[in-house]
Amino acid sequence: MTVTIIVISVILILTGIFFFLGAAVGLLRFPDFYARMHAAGKGDTLSSLLVILGFAVYQLHDFHSLSHDWPTLLVILKLLAVVLFIFLTSPTATSALMDAGWEDNVKPIIAEGRSNHLEDDCDDA
Repeated sequence: MTVTIIVISVILILTGIFFFLGAAVGLLRFPDFYARMHAAGKGDTLSSLLVILGFAVYQLHDFHSLSHDWPTLLVILKLLAVVLFIFLTSPTATSALMDAGWEDNVKPIIAEGRSNHLEDDCDDA
């Protein structure tokens, strides 16, 4: 049982690190502000959730009974609270940054021959 829990936690943590690297590559390779924010927002949220869930699963390897191991259960609950906080705030922050870019008239890079369907919403003052 302990080995299984450790293997699951390692898989979650390594998968989270993989998505962190994917988000970093997206920040470097994508052409404009909006695509980079998309990569940062999605990659950061998913990778943080996976890594912290890996830590929470790892805490289960010493869990035997609720009466003796209640501090371990509190650590797991705190980690899950952090996961919930990141799950709620990271997409909101990404959306707020993208809205701020749109309000500052940061134009997206659009391929030639394609139209910007949001152009009517942009205030060119």
